[in-house]
Amino acid sequence: MNGLMMQESLLISSLIRYADRFHGDTEIVSRRVEGDIHRTNYREIHARAKRIANALLAQGVKPGDRIATLAWNGYRHMELYFAISGIGAVMHTINPRLHPGQIAWIANDAADTWLFYDITFQPLVDAFAGQCPTLGRLVAMTDKAHLPASKVDGVIAYEDLVEAGSPELEWPDFDENAASSLCYTSGTTGNPKGVLYSHRSTLLHTMMGVSPDVLGLSASDVILPVVPMFHVNAWGVPYMAALTGAKLVFPGPALDGASLYELFEAEGVTVSAGVPTVWQGLLNHVMQKGLRFSTMRRTVVGGSACPPAMLAKFENEYDVQVLHAWGMTETSPIGSACALKPKHRGLSHEQILALKGKQGRPPYGVNIRIVGDEGEDLPWDDEAQGELLIKGPWVLRRYFNREDESPLLDGWFPTGDVCTIDPDGYIHITDRSKDVIKSGGEWISSIDIENIAMAHPAVAMAACIAVPHPKWDERPLLVVVKRPDAELGREEMLAWFADKVAKWQIPDDVVFADAIPLGATGKMLKTALRDAYGKHPLPTAD
Repeated sequence: MNGLMMQESLLISSLIRYADRFHGDTEIVSRRVEGDIHRTNYREIHARAKRIANALLAQGVKPGDRIATLAWNGYRHMELYFAISGIGAVMHTINPRLHPGQIAWIANDAADTWLFYDITFQPLVDAFAGQCPTLGRLVAMTDKAHLPASKVDGVIAYEDLVEAGSPELEWPDFDENAASSLCYTSGTTGNPKGVLYSHRSTLLHTMMGVSPDVLGLSASDVILPVVPMFHVNAWGVPYMAALTGAKLVFPGPALDGASLYELFEAEGVTVSAGVPTVWQGLLNHVMQKGLRFSTMRRTVVGGSACPPAMLAKFENEYDVQVLHAWGMTETSPIGSACALKPKHRGLSHEQILALKGKQGRPPYGVNIRIVGDEGEDLPWDDEAQGELLIKGPWVLRRYFNREDESPLLDGWFPTGDVCTIDPDGYIHITDRSKDVIKSGGEWISSIDIENIAMAHPAVAMAACIAVPHPKWDERPLLVVVKRPDAELGREEMLAWFADKVAKWQIPDDVVFADAIPLGATGKMLKTALRDAYGKHPLPTAD
């Protein structure tokens, strides 16, 4: 016997339709690439998304067509989120920080037919567009007055396309399992792989993400997503904002500490989300200028582990609560969030900070396990370390264009992360499986070493990699970037670890560098560090 309830497809268009109807006058603020601050609202975003959708349909765009974007966080990009997916086409966000050759490879793998791009990326488009035979239409996301000179023929202005589209549109109804958007992994090893989300997976992820024990968003919030809209759909924040009716503030290309702080204060931002490297720049700015946050009270940190020193500084010195989260492109991305339970209220402040340093527990819909080297399940005792496996309705089943290859292990997706899980289900990522240091049969967490180094007052950034050792197989090498005008030597840095880890876990050597390379999503690029320092002679290897 089936239930007697209405059946309505879970479609992305329903989010903007809802935001228009119930939160239509809520502001959406953008710092544009043209240099000004632009203000609109959900009602106008919806109206313009309809115009773009109609313009695309009039140009022959069909369900399933891949339409690419190279754009910063802004209102035009958000309009495309709904216009493209709303008509059954596939929104394909491309990371503009990649090399032109890699972007061309991705666009060809996706068989993109249109490209929308911010005018700051005109040189990038000139460099790769000619290598993409399926790319038929190019749209610069500006008005005709700001249209840049292009080496590629046929570029049209976004605002002209908006004007060409009719404002009358009933969003089509179709199968909620239809593809909605496409994101490619960062491809640190080999070519990137496409992750193809569905309307259903996106809506379930959105409804889960706003819940109190995940991101806890509501119409009362003012959200500034620092995480780019080309990075796993800004962790789903634009969709979550539409679902809750929260005010959105888009920072555009200016992600330095001064620019972010200016927007936080001017627009009354209450919550933000981004990777640790961005927050480090913001903290450096407010520390150097002696500033405080007037309204911001929560920040979501993900993409890589949040250094405990950063977490403590946000909470202890600036009264900003840190929500540590974990996920991947393959998990839409939210796989866990570190919301506390009532049982934790009696813990000391130091114990709570230590708990918040974990990546948290999965929300409803996500299941996890950890396995050992032989694939055996390991206990949730906060001690056993193994690879994290995950499954759920917004977790990848197959990679795009690789439908004949399954990445799953008995129905579970192997994340490549090494972790422990405590009895309450809180995940603690100790390393990536490819980054863990295996010394004499024991594991050393590169993340733990980095976090300890980052707590030193003279250290701006630190990375730890494995270096071959004739006796111990691998030993840790620490790469350090000092704070401006700070004095720090090798012996002082190594002595910092003396009472914090076992002696055999202390790095064998320290290299001081001007900068640590960052990948396209703001994470430390360990591959580049291994290329640069992988043959570094260790003093203990003689």
